[in-house]
Amino acid sequence: MEQERFLVGGGARLSGQVRVAGAKNSVLKLMAAALLAEGTTVLRNCPEIDDVPLMQKVLEGLGCQVERDGSVVAITSPRELSERADFEAVRQFRASVCVLGPLTARNRHAIVALPGGDAIGSRPLDMHQSGLEKLGATTRIEHGAVVATADRLVGADIKIDFPSVGATENILTAAVLAEGVTTLDNAAREPEIVDLCNMLNEMGARITGAGTNTITVEGVEKLHPTEHSVVGDRIVAGTWAFAAAMTQGDITVGGIDPQYLHLPLEKIRVAGADVETYPTGFRVRGTKRPTAVNYQTLPFPGFPTDLQPMAIALSSVSEGVSILTENVFESRFRFVDEMIRLGTDATIDGHHVMIRGKKHLSSAPVWSSDIRAGAGLVLAGLCSEPGGTTEVHEVYHIDRGYPLFVETMNSLGADIRRVKA
Repeated sequence: MEQERFLVGGGARLSGQVRVAGAKNSVLKLMAAALLAEGTTVLRNCPEIDDVPLMQKVLEGLGCQVERDGSVVAITSPRELSERADFEAVRQFRASVCVLGPLTARNRHAIVALPGGDAIGSRPLDMHQSGLEKLGATTRIEHGAVVATADRLVGADIKIDFPSVGATENILTAAVLAEGVTTLDNAAREPEIVDLCNMLNEMGARITGAGTNTITVEGVEKLHPTEHSVVGDRIVAGTWAFAAAMTQGDITVGGIDPQYLHLPLEKIRVAGADVETYPTGFRVRGTKRPTAVNYQTLPFPGFPTDLQPMAIALSSVSEGVSILTENVFESRFRFVDEMIRLGTDATIDGHHVMIRGKKHLSSAPVWSSDIRAGAGLVLAGLCSEPGGTTEVHEVYHIDRGYPLFVETMNSLGADIRRVKA
């Protein structure tokens, strides 16, 4: 595949309106959950990103028929599913591991290749395996795949060591077809978890407590297909919020419940931008150079690790000194090395980084290491000196998480071109 790069013009001020599509961190898990019921499940408001056709390949390899028409994805799950997800698509992105729970529940046997994805640090499957084992499965890592087998699944009291989104999802999607009641303590509380639980309940599951740290699942014998609209993407929405504050712009974002971004929007407000919220969106106006703010990433409702690159980019052009603490992924500061190429004054100390803000950054060639780092580098490039051009390489990462990224940016007043590398 011929690599592409973005050429990002400096000195931009972004303004206008944008509507976010469904969440990347939800749609892929909902597609996997369709495995739980024989028949056709229809998902609406799906984002047109590269990870959706990758998940389509995973599901087709398991025996499903998948049809995509713009933002609508229809998944027909057969009576007999394959138990083996060991093809190339699984290794390309992390979310593919979310087929493990549904396959274990439906087939009582699953072989799922260990997934790949973003270079942001170790994300082992220990908690996924431990949860399935408490439900009665046996699991092991063998020949580069996780193997799960169960004669029967029985509800259990499960406490997760860390509120992992992926582990919560795999345990939930196995527990819905287990015998008896499962209580999941220290569960992830993200809006995408709530979205998954809502869809599972529409399919006939009995789940209560979604959005809290204790979720209760009363197992049922079988589920049925449904139609469901994917929740809006709070990380994409947050990216546009930071873009407005950084470029002293004025962006109105629709298609998202602003409560899902309460803390990021509050940080932007403290940094000096005007923030207005509406039932299905918000507006951010940056009327002056932002002021330095401190951040620490935590599971929801804390500050999202996926918006940490945007926070670093904003801090780089803020007045004063910011300290950012990364508590979720140990390798996420790889992004800072690329920001330093753009002139960011940053000092890394373990899982902290201290940034002394500058009025402008300088253009340079930089490399994306993951989806959000790529977006953060583009935002930083917008804040380089007017007339400069920042080259952002390995932009396939950005395409995995942001639909029509260049087109949306340019509609807001950016100067970005996609060219062959």
